[in-house]
Amino acid sequence: MELLVASAVGIMTAAGVYLVLRARTFPVVLGLALMTYGVNVFLFAMGRLTVNLPPVLTADAAGYTDPLPQALVLTAIVISFGMTAVVVVMALRAYLESDTDHVDLARSEPIEKADRP
Repeated sequence: MELLVASAVGIMTAAGVYLVLRARTFPVVLGLALMTYGVNVFLFAMGRLTVNLPPVLTADAAGYTDPLPQALVLTAIVISFGMTAVVVVMALRAYLESDTDHVDLARSEPIEKADRP
């Protein structure tokens, strides 16, 4: 089971890095999402999650679940959702301004907009 989780984290992170290094904006956004998923799974795996145990230690409980990894992953999910929304809006704006979805915006001719004052 540990090998499976470690392999999943490695594959998601490697695929995310590969997609971030692409020259188009859509693969970059997908790569960022995959890297955040890999980090979230890593945080869950490092938290030593247990099943059917209370999150708070009581006198009659045999053990407890550490709630910190769950809180960290929930916070990371919210932050990654906001980050993804911002990156999508920035990519859409860059595409509308330059008429291309290349990340580096390399063009041979200058961008001219006749409808702007």
